[in-house]
Amino acid sequence: MKLLFDANLSPRLVGRLAELFPGSIHVLDTGLERFTPGEAVWAYARANGSVIVTADSDFLDLAEERGAPPKVVRLENCNYKTSQVESLVRRNAVRIAELERSPRPVLVIRNVA
Repeated sequence: MKLLFDANLSPRLVGRLAELFPGSIHVLDTGLERFTPGEAVWAYARANGSVIVTADSDFLDLAEERGAPPKVVRLENCNYKTSQVESLVRRNAVRIAELERSPRPVLVIRNVA
């Protein structure tokens, strides 16, 4: 499963999580601009078979309106350091991987410290 990290998350997550999610990429590495509209990011993820990982809620509306693909992982209340985001994704790696086979278009992950 390839993840597409949204611009609101650190590009360093790609390398830090490469062994769990090989082939993942950050929006800034796609040729899209930092402030690319959500619909363009959505189209890129769909065309490239990626799951969007974001801290924004705007992709939830797109997922509800259009369904999958792509699927979306929303990191709720994600206003913490990159190392904490990495840890959160690692702790939920199985749930994220299961999303690929799930009929649900969205997985919301809440940080429970």
